[in-house]
Amino acid sequence: MKLFEVYPRLPIEPVQGDGCYVHDKEGTRYLDLYGGHAVISIGHNHPHYIKRIEGQLSRLGFYSNSVEMSIQDELAEKLGTASGYTDYAFFLCNSGAEAVENALKVAAFHTDRKKIIVFDKGFHGRTSLALEATDNERILSPVNRTGNIERITLNDEDQLVSIMDDTVAAVLIEGIQGIGGVHVPEDSFMQKIEQLCLKHGAAFIVDEIQSGYGRSGKFFAHQYADVKPDIITIAKGMGNGFPVSGVLVSPKITPWMGMLGTTFGGSHLACAAGLAVLEVMEKESLVSNALEKGKYLQDALLHLDGIVEVRGRGLMIGVELLASGKEIRERLLFEHHIFVGSSSHSNTIRILPPLSIGHQAIDYFIKSLKTVLK
Repeated sequence: MKLFEVYPRLPIEPVQGDGCYVHDKEGTRYLDLYGGHAVISIGHNHPHYIKRIEGQLSRLGFYSNSVEMSIQDELAEKLGTASGYTDYAFFLCNSGAEAVENALKVAAFHTDRKKIIVFDKGFHGRTSLALEATDNERILSPVNRTGNIERITLNDEDQLVSIMDDTVAAVLIEGIQGIGGVHVPEDSFMQKIEQLCLKHGAAFIVDEIQSGYGRSGKFFAHQYADVKPDIITIAKGMGNGFPVSGVLVSPKITPWMGMLGTTFGGSHLACAAGLAVLEVMEKESLVSNALEKGKYLQDALLHLDGIVEVRGRGLMIGVELLASGKEIRERLLFEHHIFVGSSSHSNTIRILPPLSIGHQAIDYFIKSLKTVLK
C-alpha cells in the first residue's frame, strides 16, 4: 500500500528532538523555527511533558467520554485560569479543523442561521465547512460548496458594515492570519466585529488555533484588542505534538446534551499532554518569553537588507522578502540547518519557534538569514 500524498516532503527525516532543535538520521542538528506548523510550544521532548504522558499511559491510556474523567475537569480549570475564560464551557476534540467545524455548528444552533462571514487569505482547516471558510479554491471540492460562506477583505470596516445583517450566524476570524502570510487584524477591526455581532445577534468566533496558547505574547492574540468572542477555537500548541484541540463557548450560549460529541476527544493521554503544556508554560513564563523574544527577533529583522516587511506579534512572525521565499527557506535549511515555514504568499516566510527559544538561537538565525539575503 502506498501513502496518500499530503505535502511535498523535504529530504530530511528528524528522529530526535531537544528544546528548539531536531536531529536527523545522520545526526545533523537543525534549529527548528517552525515547530511542525506552530505545534511545538514548550519545546521538543520536554522532560515534564514526557513524564506526564508516561505516567498517565502507565495507568490508563484511553476510555470514551461515556464515563467520568476528572482529568478533563482538571484541564478545563487550568485552561480557564491561564486564559482568563473561567466562565466558558470547554469542548475537547482532536484537530484544529474539527474545532472549527464544531464552533460553526454551535453558532448555527445558537442563532438558527447559516450565513458565515470570513476573510481573504484566511485558513481554518481542510474539512467540510471549515474548508469552505478557507481561502483556497484549489482544495475546495464540489461537496464543500454550500453557499453559506461570505468572504470579505480583512480590516475593511466599510465592507463589514455593508454585509452584516440579521441573517448572519457568525463572523469567523483568525487571531492572526497564519498561512495567509501572518496578517494581524487591526484592534479597531476586531472591536467592530464584536459590536456588529452584538447588534445583529451573530456569534463572534475567533480561530486561535495557530495564534493562541501564548504565541502572540498574550494567551490569545485577540486579547490585544480587548474583545471577548462568543466562541474560541484552539489546537496546535495546546498539545505540543499530541493531537488535541478544543472549543471555548461563552456562557451566553446554552449547550444541550448531545449538541456536540466525540469518541477520541479529550482522552486521558490528550488531557495529560494538555496539562503538561500549561504547567510548563506557567513554570517557565513562556507567554512573557514569547513577548520578549518576539520583540527582540522582530527588531533584529528590521535591520536586515532584503526585507520588505515584518508582520506579527510575539513569536508568530511573517517576513516578507524581496527574494523568493522558497529559495531563502531552502538555503536556510540546507546551508545553515534552520527550519522556517512557508505561506501562501510566495515571498513570505513564517517564523514559529517554540515559546522557550533563547537569544543564542535567535542570533544564529539572524546571522544566517543576513548571509543568505546577501
